[in-house]
Amino acid sequence: MQNILEKQRRFFMSGATRPLAFRRDALKRLQQAMREREKQLADALHADLGKSAAESYMCEIGLCLSSVREAINHLRRWAAPKRVSVPLAQFPASARIIPEPYGVALIISPWNYPMLLSIDPLISALAAGNCCVLRFSRNAPHTAAALTELLSDVFPQEYVTVVGGGTDTAAQLLALPFDTMFFTGSPNVGKQVMQAAAANLVPVTLELGGKSPCIVDDTANIPLAARRIAFGKTLNAGQTCVAPDYLLIHRRVKEQFAAEYAIAVREMFGERPADNLNFAHIVNERHFRRLQGLLQGARICFGGAVNAETLRIEPTLLDDVDPDSSPCMQEEIFGPILPMMSFDSLDEVEHFVQARPKPLACYIFTSDRRTEQRLLTSISSGGVCINDTIMHLAVPNLPFGGVGQSGMGAYHGATGFNTFSHAKGTLRRFTFLDFPFRYAPINEWKQKALRFFLGR
Repeated sequence: MQNILEKQRRFFMSGATRPLAFRRDALKRLQQAMREREKQLADALHADLGKSAAESYMCEIGLCLSSVREAINHLRRWAAPKRVSVPLAQFPASARIIPEPYGVALIISPWNYPMLLSIDPLISALAAGNCCVLRFSRNAPHTAAALTELLSDVFPQEYVTVVGGGTDTAAQLLALPFDTMFFTGSPNVGKQVMQAAAANLVPVTLELGGKSPCIVDDTANIPLAARRIAFGKTLNAGQTCVAPDYLLIHRRVKEQFAAEYAIAVREMFGERPADNLNFAHIVNERHFRRLQGLLQGARICFGGAVNAETLRIEPTLLDDVDPDSSPCMQEEIFGPILPMMSFDSLDEVEHFVQARPKPLACYIFTSDRRTEQRLLTSISSGGVCINDTIMHLAVPNLPFGGVGQSGMGAYHGATGFNTFSHAKGTLRRFTFLDFPFRYAPINEWKQKALRFFLGR
């Protein structure tokens, strides 16, 4: 591990990664490799998670291609120094903010979107001019192997390299003095990453998760809301960090929503979704059993069927959920199960969400702009999507990240470039004029001059 870090640091210190032409060429080679290996990557995602080719492209391969295209097209603008104003007391001078790469970045990705959540931050890191060490999840071995082969064919090890191994390897990596770390995963592991990084004062970006609420009031378009919520909850079989985790719905429209949700699920996956091979499966048996446990004793409004042979669980809607005792409200679900709770007033909604850790996403379905503005103001979350779910992730110019226990820092587009860059403040003083009032001894007229320039 130490040798890898030192090799990459030497390459970075050589200055090879700093020219924009080098970065753009690296991004173009990555872009070309992803295009050429699209089928291989889709097959790997299907082997690991049962994703269809269409879902693999829509949610992983296509988004990565969109991100790399965005970086190639806008790299010069992102990397350009930005002028800022200089106070009169500093005249004559000019000031600029110069983005500079950190150096060697460590990127640790999860299993649920094994391509998107590793390649997307890699694109940002390379655009910013860094070298990178990546570690993939062992729970998505086929995708990890395909991506390792792709990256080793495109980049030399001193620039981009992949490190495998078990938990001991991960601990060794985290103990090294990288220049920045980027972690996507659970809050519990995120705490360990942050603790390890603190020993070397390494800046950390944490993309975590949490229980993202979905709020539907009585003015919402219920058939459309049901379809879009079903889409967000069934994508990757609910194994998405920003999946709607629980539903707060106005009591007047709850029954209509439940009926429309069942219709939406059947339209997408047929009468027996648990047997539909185009519906993603749960990643492994351990998580499958955990999700089965959440269904025990619950009041199932729709769904509930399972297929133990293929590790598939039918999209399931739960009713009469007790937020204090129901198992599905004590942890992030990370599966196709949606607990439903009714409300009568927005005061109840605000109190319920505010009393819990800040979520990674919040989804608001309403036709009332006052309700929309009220909830936007009163509920803190990493991101918000109004009258839809998930789709804010596909907007490159929107920062994606958490707040509080759902994470710190953000990326995507220019925000990702900035996450992997140090904003170096630079002041250039001119020499043709030098005001004497800052130099000792400070007499009365100098004090007046200082007050005029600084305190007015």
